[in-house]
Amino acid sequence: MNNKIVFTLDDGQDVDLFVVEQTRINGINYLLVTDGEGDDAQAFILKDTSAADESDALYEEVIDDIEFEAVTKVFDELLDDVDFE
Repeated sequence: MNNKIVFTLDDGQDVDLFVVEQTRINGINYLLVTDGEGDDAQAFILKDTSAADESDALYEEVIDDIEFEAVTKVFDELLDDVDFE
């Protein structure tokens, strides 16, 4: 696993996520993260939605189908040995 980050959910709960890859598309930063290792781990694509003057990064899960598909294709090219389901 790569870098571990702490992601705070809307309800205030902290979740440890592991950054698998990151990329920048059209000026927006995206992270491919997972919640663990192994076959039962779930992967998520997070989008940086923070303002330029914010000191902390603010990420949200990508839920728009078109945006998700486009970003998934980029991560798929970056990570040839990973299957996205």
